[in-house]
Amino acid sequence: MGQNHDVGSRIKVGREIGSFDSLPEDCISNIISFTNPRDACIVALVSNTFNSAAKSDIIWDKFIPPEYPSLIPPSRVFPSKKELYFTLCDDPLLIEHGKKSLWLEKASGSKCIMLSAMSLSIIWGDSPMYWQWIQIPEARFELVAKLIDVCWFEIRGRMDTRVLSSRTRYSAYIVFKEANRCNGFEDVAIEARVGVVGQEATRRFICFDSATGGQNQRRRRGRRNLVKPEEREDGWMEIELGEFFIEGGLTNCDEIEMSVLETKQLHWKSGLIIHGIEIRPSKIQ
Repeated sequence: MGQNHDVGSRIKVGREIGSFDSLPEDCISNIISFTNPRDACIVALVSNTFNSAAKSDIIWDKFIPPEYPSLIPPSRVFPSKKELYFTLCDDPLLIEHGKKSLWLEKASGSKCIMLSAMSLSIIWGDSPMYWQWIQIPEARFELVAKLIDVCWFEIRGRMDTRVLSSRTRYSAYIVFKEANRCNGFEDVAIEARVGVVGQEATRRFICFDSATGGQNQRRRRGRRNLVKPEEREDGWMEIELGEFFIEGGLTNCDEIEMSVLETKQLHWKSGLIIHGIEIRPSKIQ
């Protein structure tokens, strides 16, 4: 009985797919364009007709930010909008004079942004006694900030929400490495804040010390959970600072501020290399 039901269901699905296959290819492409990049790739597996329709520029043009012509040099030519889309996912573009980078999340097409250390406000960042600006080959940007020695640790970054994708929940991460000698961060609670400028921000406590860290681990210190670093695929470390939601719309032009600071204990800290703050869609819990 159950087997007959399964066979009947497959026959019904096959007939439904067959009815869609009879539609003009442009019509199928238009229908797929109302989904998202992940679904478009899945639909391409349904049949040869769907596979052909899913390659159409009609679809992928909707997944590409409208401002892309100003971001990509005219000398770069792409055979299709689909190839352009995946290039924007895999190869971050430097924007705003090389101080930020932009790319797309592959599954959703949502915009991701990384603010370089050069675009952040770093207290004492212009004093070589406390911070130095260096070049390293694994960095995405021309310069990164190396912490020499400070007792007042404060880094802030701001981002206009109009640059990001509407109706999307984002997470902000500070991206860093430890230099050969990293001191003063052992199990130290660093306050992280994320929120709209002028409104109350969400708060959490993070720890740059990765010696006892690990993926998704948190150590209890007193009454606070310290969010520990996680290693990225590119070899850098990151710590999630917090989340925010982008409503979008023409009238929504908020500015998001992200900060990390330790200004209470005032003991000396050294040895961090700050790459920047990365903003990307939050993981689905």
